[in-house]
Amino acid sequence: MPPLRVKRYLITGLLTFLPLWVTVLVFKFVLGLLAGIGAPMVAALTETLRLVAPHAADTLNKSGLVFVLALLLTLGGLYTVGWLANRVIGRRLLDAFDALLQRIPLVQTIYGGTKKLTAVLQNKPGGTQRVVLVDFPRPGMKVVGFVTRTLIEEGTGREMAAVYIPTTPNPTGGYLELVPMSELTPTDWTMDQAMAFIISGGAVAPDSLPAPQRLPDHAP
Repeated sequence: MPPLRVKRYLITGLLTFLPLWVTVLVFKFVLGLLAGIGAPMVAALTETLRLVAPHAADTLNKSGLVFVLALLLTLGGLYTVGWLANRVIGRRLLDAFDALLQRIPLVQTIYGGTKKLTAVLQNKPGGTQRVVLVDFPRPGMKVVGFVTRTLIEEGTGREMAAVYIPTTPNPTGGYLELVPMSELTPTDWTMDQAMAFIISGGAVAPDSLPAPQRLPDHAP
C-alpha cells in the first residue's frame, strides 16, 4: 500500500476517533469527580464491613466496585438534595445549613461566592446579554464569556461587566475580567450552545458569529 494512502487512512481514522475520545475524557473527568465525592463514604463502609466479613471487604476492593458504589452514592446524594430543595422542609434545612456556613469566615467566602456564581449563571441579568465575546488575550482575538453582573465605575460613570471566561475543554476553570460594556460583543447564543462550543473546542457551534457590534455604555 502506498505510504500516502496509509497516511491518509491514519489521519481519517484519527479524526473519526477524536470526537469519541474527547467525549470519553469529559465523562471520565466528570464521573471521576463525582466518584471522588462518595469515595470516603465507601471507604468507611468497607472498613466497617471488614470488621464483620473481612473476605467480603477484600473482594469488594479487588473487584473494582468501590468506584461504582462511590458514584452511585454521590448521585443518590445529589438526587436527595435536589428532592429536599423542592420541599418546604428541605428548603428550611438547607437555609439553616447555609446560615451555619455563613458564620465560618473562610468557608463563607468560598461557599457563598460559589453559590452566588451558580445562581447568577442560571438567571439572565436584566438588559444584558448573558453570552458575549471578549477581546482576549489581545485585540483581534475573541473568547466566549459569561456576564455575571454589571457595575458602575466611580468617576467615569461607565458601566462595567464582570465576565467569566471559561477554559477549554474544562469550563470549571477560567478567568474573571472586568470589561467596559462598550467593549463586549453581544451574542444570541444560549448557555447550552456556549458550553457545547467551549467543551468541544469549537467543533460544536452555531452556524455564524455575531457581527462585531458593541454594547453601549450606560450612564448611571
